[in-house]
Amino acid sequence: MLLLLSLPAVQAQQSAQPAASGSAGSGVDGTFSENPDVRVVVDVSGSMKANDPNRLAGSALDMLVALLPQGVNAGIWTFGESVDNPLPLASVDARWREQALALPPALEDYQQYTDIEAALRQAVAANADGWRHLVLVTDGVVDLSPSRGDKPAIDVASRERLLDAMVPDLANQGVAIHAIAFSEDADVALVESLAQQTGGLAAVVESPEALLGAFLDIVERIFPADQVPLDDGAFSIDDSVDGFSALVFHEPDQGEVTLIAPDGTRYSAETAPPEVSWRHEPRFDLIRVPDPASGEWRIEGPVGSNSRITVSGARRLDTGALPTTLYTGFEVPLEAWITSEGDESSPAPALPERLSITATLDGDELSTPVTTTLSADGERFRGRLPAPAATGNARLVIDAQGEGFHRQRVQAVNILPSIGTALSDDGNRVLLAAEHPRLNQENTRLEADLLGQAVSVDATGRQRWEVVIPALDKEVRQPLEISAVATLDGVEQRFSLPTVWLNADGSVGIDRAAAGPTLTGERFGEADAGDEVETDTGDALADRFVALVNEGPEKVIEWWQAGRPGLSEATAAAKRDPRVWLAIGAVLMLLVVVMVWRRRRGASEVREEPHV
Repeated sequence: MLLLLSLPAVQAQQSAQPAASGSAGSGVDGTFSENPDVRVVVDVSGSMKANDPNRLAGSALDMLVALLPQGVNAGIWTFGESVDNPLPLASVDARWREQALALPPALEDYQQYTDIEAALRQAVAANADGWRHLVLVTDGVVDLSPSRGDKPAIDVASRERLLDAMVPDLANQGVAIHAIAFSEDADVALVESLAQQTGGLAAVVESPEALLGAFLDIVERIFPADQVPLDDGAFSIDDSVDGFSALVFHEPDQGEVTLIAPDGTRYSAETAPPEVSWRHEPRFDLIRVPDPASGEWRIEGPVGSNSRITVSGARRLDTGALPTTLYTGFEVPLEAWITSEGDESSPAPALPERLSITATLDGDELSTPVTTTLSADGERFRGRLPAPAATGNARLVIDAQGEGFHRQRVQAVNILPSIGTALSDDGNRVLLAAEHPRLNQENTRLEADLLGQAVSVDATGRQRWEVVIPALDKEVRQPLEISAVATLDGVEQRFSLPTVWLNADGSVGIDRAAAGPTLTGERFGEADAGDEVETDTGDALADRFVALVNEGPEKVIEWWQAGRPGLSEATAAAKRDPRVWLAIGAVLMLLVVVMVWRRRRGASEVREEPHV
């Protein structure tokens, strides 16, 4: 069932816009001149059926629709080989949500292929009044129908058009693509590149918890709002707060959630007064409290790590544009301030006394959090977050504390290597490519060192370099250290790349995350396009048919319904080898026998469609 969440009113009034630098967040003055719209683009292809075995896509769509604020424009597209728009772009209201609730039957139309390029092109084409945020839910593998040309060349060409032409154009139009992949086997480089180039977020999820976190990250990026810290189930509400929402995550059947007011009054989903909106679902409770009493509130019961308290009121924490993508080796400039608002009947509250603002970057891949304190500059606070040293997903928390006041802004970020590192296909060279969009051979110098000996780093393109691996002692594991010196805006930046280990067994140790989306994606494309495509000879197809027969009727039916490698391949091979016709005939006869047997038993064969 679709959950209709009630977010604080402040979220419906604010919007995030992707900045030209690839960031998203509030404007420098904390106001928003345009409202965004949200376009959900859901993959319903056959590959998603395999890569989404836990049927997370349905929960994803429900969650995002549930989290959309009232009045925001939103629409839903689906795609496989073709693209559909079952819920056109419109203002989110009760009627829109009802239509979203009625969508599942229309979203179960199985399609065999995956045309991501066409899906994004059609979804972005609808007119917009403000910034457009595309939320792509996919396994991230471009897979076009063979009727459109030779594979895998057509897939590689579509992927290149998408990344080299279409996505940069969308970024210039103010379109942010937030991409969620459902499998580590997906083209993760594609997902990362779509987000990186447009100022969106990227995530790979394989559990309901990770999916929930990813969608909350996206909503908080598009509709930023103040939070107060939730510490061991307790949180403080000051007298400038006019409402809060408690989003409490838990496992199904983990116990009842109880909200305790400062005066000790206990509330549950059954006993909450009419003015308190309380919705209980298997994985979370959402509690909306208007005009709350000031003081310490507590939550008893299961409180998961993603739980949060969002507040609205006369005082809020505002920030300058916060980037969605950070790069190793580069500091992040930050700016924050407190805004107080009032009217004739209620003057603006004074700024908190003894105000301090800090910024912390934390994530699973970071060995320790990165923290800095912003310095007061008039009514603004400015500082620079130290350069992150690891790649992956993280959260940037801006924390403001003063006398009787505490607010946070939490924004998810992706951390990429400034310069990606990968091994060439022949294993003789270390390939380097700039992920930071401003780095190139004109402003960046690379140096390599192997046990104290300098190794040449040669430029192979404007943002490309390579290191030829020297002859080594095969018995010794040796580190190849690569460092960079980059000069941007007259400021020199020095940073080191991850160590490349030349192992004693002759292999080269390079972590996949060190490659970055550029090199990972190119290697993906080259491997598909450059390697010889394995074709089925008559012997191979005949062997496969015999194997299918030996494995039993279920395997034959599964092969027949899958459509791939398909009858076209079998027919082509049969023209080359008549033995294949005998195998095909045997399989067809077996299919007939199975169908007749099933029909006599009254059992009908039902194909399971992908669930979204």
